[in-house]
Amino acid sequence: MRKLFLFMSGLLITFAFFAILPSSTWAAPIKLIYSNFFPPFHVQSQLAEAWCREVENRTNGRVKIEYYPRSKIIGPLDCYEGVVKGRPDIGFSVFAYTRDRFPVMGTVDLPLGYTTGTVATAVANEFYRKFKSKELNDTKVMYLHSHGPGLINTKGKPVEKLEDMKGLKFRTHGAGAPIIKALGGIPIPRPMPQTYKLIKEGKVQGATHPFESQKGWKLAELEDYVTACYSISYTLTFFVVMNKDKWNALPQDIKIIIEGINNEWLVKHGEAWDTSDTEGMKHFLKSGNQIIGLDRKEAARWKKAVAPIIDDHAKFLDRKGFNGRKIVDFAIKILKEMI
Repeated sequence: MRKLFLFMSGLLITFAFFAILPSSTWAAPIKLIYSNFFPPFHVQSQLAEAWCREVENRTNGRVKIEYYPRSKIIGPLDCYEGVVKGRPDIGFSVFAYTRDRFPVMGTVDLPLGYTTGTVATAVANEFYRKFKSKELNDTKVMYLHSHGPGLINTKGKPVEKLEDMKGLKFRTHGAGAPIIKALGGIPIPRPMPQTYKLIKEGKVQGATHPFESQKGWKLAELEDYVTACYSISYTLTFFVVMNKDKWNALPQDIKIIIEGINNEWLVKHGEAWDTSDTEGMKHFLKSGNQIIGLDRKEAARWKKAVAPIIDDHAKFLDRKGFNGRKIVDFAIKILKEMI
């Protein structure tokens, strides 16, 4: 009887101990699914996965995230709407792939003459904080980031002046299509993962993208020339968003932890874009390829050629019910302040 009494007493003490612990110490972890279109070897994919692991670590395992690169869950064009519907819970893609869905945020991607990914990322986040566009109200924005200067890249034919663009086909994105058209080329809007195949098969003669893609997407194997048209360089703004219901259901202390990580990671992404631009440029040159510069007069010609795109975007925003000139001028202003 004494042994039985001691055994029962021990059980009661054990149950009492767990009863007074916070539920977070024994409750099943919150499971989330994160989708991204970048291949796993790309630094931006590695940063996204590192974000997942950091959330797990700082929440002491209370949150577990399954990470799927290379669009295994959903494609880049459908990513945002997928997050709205809850599959996946967290998504990382590009506003420009569904340009009409994000008219205000699309302003950041205009050919304003970006200098670095760090600057472009700062512009994107400052722009979002300023306007808090309703087009993002149906998700919880984790953070935004933007790549470095988007340039003209070609295979076989160097582009040294505006006339050289005439008739060339370029893989580009929705926001890049007007740029290519204004320069005299033919835009072929496709997501980035299709670029390598399109160039290899000769369906396009070039593409618009930053230097990082020469290494990150292995395009230095195919492209021969980069035209460093910095006077009209654009950026692409990437979003990391979470399903709103899943976010609202999180405990408050976990929300605070994730917000802190978000603030750190947007900086990491901007810096990574710059580092990978440098690495991509070196890799491109080591592969025996050539960078073509534009003199001041030619750069001014290119800038004049794309100027109507900026005005047209302001009018496009007006038609959507926004103050287009105010929005566009703010993007131009903060970019100048940050360069």
